[in-house]
Amino acid sequence: MFEGISEKLNKTLKKVRGYGKLSEQNIQEALREVRLSLLEADVNFKVVRDFVNSVKERAVGSEVAESLTPGQQFVKIVHEELIRVLGEKSSSLNLNATPPVIIMMVGLQGSGKTTTTSKIARYLVKNNKRNPMLVPADVYRPAAIEQLKFLGADLNLDVYDTKPGSDPVDICLDAAAKAKLNGNDVVIIDTAGRLHVDRELMDELVNIKNSVEPDEILFIADAMSGQDAVNVAENFDKTLDIDGVVLTKMDGDARGGAALSIKAVTGKPVKFLGIGEKSDDLEVFHPERIASRILGMGDMLTLIEKAQDTFEEEKAEKLAKKISRNQFSLEDFRESITAISKMGSLSSLSGMIPGMKKVTDNPEAMELAEKELKKTVAIINSMTPGERKNHTILNSSRRKRIARGSGTRVQDINRMIKNYMQMQKMMKNMGKMGKLSKKIMKFM
Repeated sequence: MFEGISEKLNKTLKKVRGYGKLSEQNIQEALREVRLSLLEADVNFKVVRDFVNSVKERAVGSEVAESLTPGQQFVKIVHEELIRVLGEKSSSLNLNATPPVIIMMVGLQGSGKTTTTSKIARYLVKNNKRNPMLVPADVYRPAAIEQLKFLGADLNLDVYDTKPGSDPVDICLDAAAKAKLNGNDVVIIDTAGRLHVDRELMDELVNIKNSVEPDEILFIADAMSGQDAVNVAENFDKTLDIDGVVLTKMDGDARGGAALSIKAVTGKPVKFLGIGEKSDDLEVFHPERIASRILGMGDMLTLIEKAQDTFEEEKAEKLAKKISRNQFSLEDFRESITAISKMGSLSSLSGMIPGMKKVTDNPEAMELAEKELKKTVAIINSMTPGERKNHTILNSSRRKRIARGSGTRVQDINRMIKNYMQMQKMMKNMGKMGKLSKKIMKFM
């Protein structure tokens, strides 16, 4: 996510950080590179122009001239202007209306509306203790109806029983009425899409909007389509007056042009990012955190939130006690790896840690690290409970058996044990830190 624009911007800003003094000339040179970086990332040219002019106006004034570290102050200005372009602060869903709150999902076909509908529902259950009903209103694609029913069943959510060929307006009105009787306090409508914007689609969406009067209209945009997503968002906004945007497929978007353009162009905030296919692969859009990630400053707040969601507090406390008593076993090692894997890919996690930009910029190293983690879990899975509890009993014959069972080599077993022992030693030292180790394990 944002790798392309992040790499280019950071190369430019690295030079600026080293400047002992900023002149109008070297500011112009830096801004020329910044402009090119943003345009190559498919950021809207008007947004680029506004961004560069704002940075220039602040950089050539007393704000930088009076600074003890002009280079760092320039980077600070770029960071603050990025936050402004991205929307300044996060924007939440409108959930204060009289139940059931109706959320209408709109967008082109293939943008990820149906998957995002289930993700929003899961988010509301988990974070807002809501009881949503999902409504498949794309009557033209039976597969979309079945997909939403499957996703709803997987999350144990109520799904309206839409029949293909029914009138979409009637479906939405009936679903809202049934949700009220059923005690569902949120109704999320997955509307139909097209391959492109047309009058027929817009008329249908306007009819649904006028009939059910949604409290929130979310435009679902494929981030990988860049400026096309921004242009389509403008069209939908003019017709429906959308309340916010969800950018999907951000895990595959290295440029970030849509994220950097859509708020400035439409005036409507990005509310969520879709970062994968799983039901929990949805992030609240925090402009200040995204700006920090783009500039390689990390995003520890999001990392901690992910850790809190993944690590159960009771398990974290038990693990902290084991560490303090030097009882960190291979079983605990495996559980820790599994929990970290649930938080996301190593590349996405390392991008949130300040100073780890060099690691994320090496995709081959990241891919190798991912494979090593999977191999480690396979090796530990091939052990007996006794071997996981006490690695010292792993003699030559046991290691050969484990290698056969895990599809690895004895050398891999030896390397894994060596890494584990190093980690165990590190954990032992951490355990001596007392209460701090508990906090580290709770939020790591």
